[in-house]
Amino acid sequence: MRTFLVITDETEEARAALRYAARRAVSVGGAVHILALVPQQSFSAFGAVQATIEQEARDRAEVLAHGVAGNLFAESGLMPTISVAIGNGTKIVTEFLDNHKEVAALVLGAGKGSNPGPLVMHFSSNAGALSCPLYVIPHHYDESDADHEV
Repeated sequence: MRTFLVITDETEEARAALRYAARRAVSVGGAVHILALVPQQSFSAFGAVQATIEQEARDRAEVLAHGVAGNLFAESGLMPTISVAIGNGTKIVTEFLDNHKEVAALVLGAGKGSNPGPLVMHFSSNAGALSCPLYVIPHHYDESDADHEV
């Protein structure tokens, strides 16, 4: 089964990427895997405090991912798989792609303006080394305005 990997957060560009991936998955009988990234904390606290901070960040990401999954299911009837990971985003995504050969495409949302975001910049500059195609979806993309059928 073709799986579309979408990296998500609370931004409009992530929502556009998810809508795009869901429509592609529905049209080809595929699946969507949502990966919510939690940045590693940049400061060092006492062990228990650090663990609590990371757990709270993970909990927020899981709530976000489950909310996005519910919206996706309501719109498309497609129930995505959800993963949450803490750490360096580019490293996590690269390792995920290395370990999940079922991923048919990496779908990223591009931010507004001249800075599309760190993941888009990294993976677009290394697209030739990826094991799957990279789709970069503009933050304002609206499938209903596209000139092709789903």
